[in-house]
Amino acid sequence: MPTLRWQPVVTLLLCLYGLGASIYLTITHFDPKALACVSNATFNCETVTQSPQSEIFGIPVAMLGLAFFVPMLLLCLPAAWRSADRRVHLARLALSVTGVCMILYLIVAELFIIKAICLWCTSVHVTTFLLFVVIATSAQFVLAPGYGTDGADGTVAADGTAT
Repeated sequence: MPTLRWQPVVTLLLCLYGLGASIYLTITHFDPKALACVSNATFNCETVTQSPQSEIFGIPVAMLGLAFFVPMLLLCLPAAWRSADRRVHLARLALSVTGVCMILYLIVAELFIIKAICLWCTSVHVTTFLLFVVIATSAQFVLAPGYGTDGADGTVAADGTAT
């Protein structure tokens, strides 16, 4: 698949940050005293992380973040970006779309239901959106007919030349 050299590195770093933040938010969901965040009328992480919306079907949203970032980390490893198997790239794209749908729900919940913003959560939302943007820039190649039939890894330099 044609990818720019920076895409695997950037997505890997975004996944590592997202995973770390999700681990932290999972810990603080169960131990709110461990939460280090600004607290005022607009920003209040504890209000958000302890709200009824912080769980979906009894599962902490932060744990859903873990369930998102662990497989995404694997799908964003450089070897996965070089994979000739189209399913790997489609899974990465589908998971990133799922992540964006989830953060849209969470942003609506923070702004209109909880009426407070968690800065840690926002950092995960921004990370997930950036991950989607980077992955979506390669989607035109993954979705193209005949993708993955040439056997080449398809990596290209920033100037568009094949490597």
